Amino acid sequence: MTQGYFAVIDTETTGLFPGNHDRIAEIAVVTLDRSGTVLDRWETLVNPERDLGKQSIHGIRAKDILDAPRFVDIADELDWRLSGTIIVGHNLSFDARFLGSEFQRAGLALPDYYLPRGLCTMQMAHEYLPGAGRSLQDCCDSFSIELRHAHSAGDDAQATAVLLSRYIDLDPDLDDWDYLLAQAAATSWHETPPDTLRSPVHRSSAESAQTHFVDRIVVRLPEITGPAAHQEYLALLDRALLDRYLSAHEQSALVRLAEELELSKTTVMELHGQYFSSVADTAWADGVLTAEELQDLATMAELLQIPADQLASASLARELSPSSGPSPTGAAASFFEPGDLIVLTGDMTRSRSLIEAELESAGYLAHPAVTKKVKLLVAADPDSLSGKARKARSYGIPVVGEEYLWNQVLNPLTPSRQG
Repeated sequence: MTQGYFAVIDTETTGLFPGNHDRIAEIAVVTLDRSGTVLDRWETLVNPERDLGKQSIHGIRAKDILDAPRFVDIADELDWRLSGTIIVGHNLSFDARFLGSEFQRAGLALPDYYLPRGLCTMQMAHEYLPGAGRSLQDCCDSFSIELRHAHSAGDDAQATAVLLSRYIDLDPDLDDWDYLLAQAAATSWHETPPDTLRSPVHRSSAESAQTHFVDRIVVRLPEITGPAAHQEYLALLDRALLDRYLSAHEQSALVRLAEELELSKTTVMELHGQYFSSVADTAWADGVLTAEELQDLATMAELLQIPADQLASASLARELSPSSGPSPTGAAASFFEPGDLIVLTGDMTRSRSLIEAELESAGYLAHPAVTKKVKLLVAADPDSLSGKARKARSYGIPVVGEEYLWNQVLNPLTPSRQG
């Protein structure tokens, strides 16, 4: 760089302790010039190679980071982006600790002088916003700066960048601005970007924008498989739909199995239609379709990409008849037996000790580790990347969310879930 710039950063992390085991899960860098003009915004989710911690804080879902780069994958690019800049952050010491720890873990190191000479907009508020609160929202409110999505690295960094520009506007002739940027330019350590740049991965904006897993199945003709392969696919589908939710891992597993069994997309859709019909038949077995059962059918239709007319037909009143077709076995009452081992992972809405007591009271055993004897893993996020979740998937143990635990394992009273 021929001139220095401000590099405003923000990170979202799995917790508070980088020296222990917490990691960066999202990072953003917004570049500003001396006038406070934003020149560039770069952000990406980062696979922390562990569970995401308190997702209620940062809002990152495990399914969003499945294809995200690890920090080591972006370390060279980040090193280049920070070269020739003065680093800026709101509560910079927090982000700096994580940044230093991640670079060290990646086998790299920022120059010793780089992080200590950075600017903290939270500390600067004492001078430019006396009496204001220390949070980013408080400081932004003082200038009517829009903070669109708090605890999103990109939006937090963008808001912090605007906040810095307001500070510059308040004190445009301060010599420190020019001095720091001159230092940054003089100590630039990378002039050119790395040979390979990883594509950033961003948060999902909407479920509807994602490609349905059925559309990832290759259209293949002619098909050389038969009923045995169909039953194998239905069996996996049955396990995956145990909690009426298809995690990203489960979707990928279904796509992968369809590929291995050489099932065409047409056949997969036919199997989904048969499966859905069996769920509808079971719901109508007592001659009544409750509101809960109707909602269950709608959920299943969305998960399996069932046409609207088939859902509408399944919702129409019919005569009492036994269910037929490949019957789904995803009922807690039939899937679980007294003494089954159930493992928990992640931060649940209730305390771990309370959940374990509830399991024991219901006749199940809360188990601390995943073994092949475990019947179910309950995760705060069904797409969890925790070691327990990875091990459970390798053993073919269903991974479900907390809602399934309370509604179907500990209180299996909803008829629609007993199909």
